[in-house]
Amino acid sequence: MKYHFSPYLCTMIKITEARKEQAAVIARMIMEAMNHECCQWFAGPEHTLDEFHQLMTKLVEREDSQYSYRNTLVAMTENNEIAGVCVSYDGANLHELRQAFIDEAKQTFGRDYSNMEDETTAGELYIDSLCVSNSHRGRGIATQLLRATIEKGQRMNLPTGLLVDTGNPQAERLYKRIGFTFVGENTWGGHPMRHLQIHNS
Repeated sequence: MKYHFSPYLCTMIKITEARKEQAAVIARMIMEAMNHECCQWFAGPEHTLDEFHQLMTKLVEREDSQYSYRNTLVAMTENNEIAGVCVSYDGANLHELRQAFIDEAKQTFGRDYSNMEDETTAGELYIDSLCVSNSHRGRGIATQLLRATIEKGQRMNLPTGLLVDTGNPQAERLYKRIGFTFVGENTWGGHPMRHLQIHNS
């Protein structure tokens, strides 16, 4: 467990492992990281974002999902509010972890995503989702979550990697300021992405 002092608003932020009972809030923040247009695409035109949120909450509650609470770090405020989340896992386990999403999407939406492109591979701790709530942005919380996740990768003896949309240069600047470097092009959800990594020092 890490405690971080945020100088922006003199606020104490605690970075800790997520708990199962936080699943609904974590699911909403993962959806925000994905963006709602993408979530709606996954759900299909016959289904709603609320239905997608219900599916994502189930996935966060599970232990065998890429979105599992077991793969999630949360940033907690002094008032015990979740200010941000970061979901990461060993890229070697992508297909095994993704199966939960494939199964739930097929059952709930009747849509088959078994042929999705791979966003990561073995050899990195992959940051799947990073989100800070609107009311807590601009306080350095994303940086704190990233640094805690990089430390997780160091304990696993893995570099930490992520994808950033080519249309989001502001996010890429944040990652590069922390030390991430460009390692290649990728795509996800039909969007061109840039693959960044930071290696253990």
